[in-house]
Amino acid sequence: MTSVTIKTQVHVGQKPGTSGLRKAVKVFQQEHYTENFIQATLNALEDRLSGCTLVIGGDGRYYGKEATDKIIKIAAANGVGKLIVGCNGILSTPAVSTIIRKYKTLGGIVLTASHNPGGPNADFGIKFNCENGGPAPDNVTNKIYENTTTLTSYKIVPDIKVDIDKIQTVTLQIDGKPFTVDVIDSVKDYVQLMKEIFDFPSIKSLLQGSPQRPPFQVLIDSLNGVTGPYVREIFVNELGVNESNVVHVIPLEDFGGLHPDPNLTYAAGLVDAVKNGTYDFGAAFDGDGDRNMILGKKAFFVTPSDSLAVLAAHLEAIPYFQKTGVKGYARSMPTSAAVDQVAKKTGISFFEVPTGWKYFGNLMDAGRLSICGEESFGTGSDHIREKDGIWACLAWLGIVAKLGKSVEDILKDHWVQYGRNFFTRYDYENCDADKSNDLMQDLEAKISQPEFIGTKLTREDKTYVVKKADNYSYTDPIDGSVASKQGLRIFFEDGSRLIYRLSGTGSSGATIRIYIDSYQTDPSTFGYGAERVLKPLVDIALELSKLKEYTGRDAPTVIT
Repeated sequence: MTSVTIKTQVHVGQKPGTSGLRKAVKVFQQEHYTENFIQATLNALEDRLSGCTLVIGGDGRYYGKEATDKIIKIAAANGVGKLIVGCNGILSTPAVSTIIRKYKTLGGIVLTASHNPGGPNADFGIKFNCENGGPAPDNVTNKIYENTTTLTSYKIVPDIKVDIDKIQTVTLQIDGKPFTVDVIDSVKDYVQLMKEIFDFPSIKSLLQGSPQRPPFQVLIDSLNGVTGPYVREIFVNELGVNESNVVHVIPLEDFGGLHPDPNLTYAAGLVDAVKNGTYDFGAAFDGDGDRNMILGKKAFFVTPSDSLAVLAAHLEAIPYFQKTGVKGYARSMPTSAAVDQVAKKTGISFFEVPTGWKYFGNLMDAGRLSICGEESFGTGSDHIREKDGIWACLAWLGIVAKLGKSVEDILKDHWVQYGRNFFTRYDYENCDADKSNDLMQDLEAKISQPEFIGTKLTREDKTYVVKKADNYSYTDPIDGSVASKQGLRIFFEDGSRLIYRLSGTGSSGATIRIYIDSYQTDPSTFGYGAERVLKPLVDIALELSKLKEYTGRDAPTVIT
């Protein structure tokens, strides 16, 4: 077959965010829109493109198969030698990273809008992962964006037809050169990696029970996202739980109307089932499988920040780390400082990075980081270069099996040893973008005044004294690159923090996120609800930012 060149016009606004380009499906369906972005992405690979191997897969959402077809045709025309494609277009984001690393490919294109809703009237996304398996760093995404601003044509082989719904290898001659599409089992490589990392027999024994101990009952919810086939293979086929213990395990283009975001609001069905049932453990994952929510008996909620800290404190329970050792801990800047306390007591290196998994990748590649996480329900380790929901779930089960304690008891023991960070996040979604920017600019001007330091802010019976305030900037300790304006931070003398950010993961409008973190060492407070401890800080955060005045919102869209 022969490639052809199609003239096109620039589509403005194709700037990738922290996790690729996310827009409404209808935007991607515009003439040449998807083709332009794929061509711009391939152009960014420059002289490394010819004959290379790339991985293609996604979360199964609407428009995914059509986009995969376009990528196959455009990659062929641009001299790519081979594509490894997940069967049915399905590959979780952690699986893409696994396959990139295992087969040493140049990278991969992930078709996902992660935790955003799916369907013809919802969202789609395209993200490029580099050869280390992680999200493209700023220098690559900037190059992709620059290419989108000058693109006048793209190359394509319109006659290629590959059935990606069956496992097969197809080799074609394109412009006289071989081009191979290898449609693979979407699950096999990832499951094999999990079996190398964890003690599956120990976890299976926990879940199956014994004459002396009843089975540890789990309820795993894939929210009709990409993890369904992985959950079925791991938990049903490998670990032997009943089919009734795994729900929503068929990936659907619109996620069955569910919002594929594993938090207390959008995974309310799981929360209710665990709260009212006999389950010892619950877990949910997002659309592309990189986020997780962990629940104990009666829906005891483990915050993502606490989850990271507990896993960090018990890595010896996981065989993988018994072999590799523990090199370092890290968290994103807005995540609570719970893991900081573990680092202090263990003497292990600790890093704070901006939001975006790519910032962890450099530390991992340099051998300085073993486990990391974000408060947005993302946890992972250096086994790949993405956050990994199923990995986090298995890590918790491995620790439960090792310690022989409930999730709640493990967490309470952790607080006694390290103290407790009470933490919450308020999300205000789809706000007016201009007014949201005005809010952030005016707030930054206020906290930048020298007299703001030392200010006493009192609500109810609590007084907080401002110790420091800034707009967070990060210098990468590995390559020296700088990420500036990453979020407004206010530190108080008692260790509490307020953080404000505009999110880059939405497809329309603006999302304002406010993070509230308060560290307590008094054991008498450990049993309090987060709302009780954090309410004075929440009130201060809202009044300082004048959020209602700028947005008109009386309440957040989501509280986590």
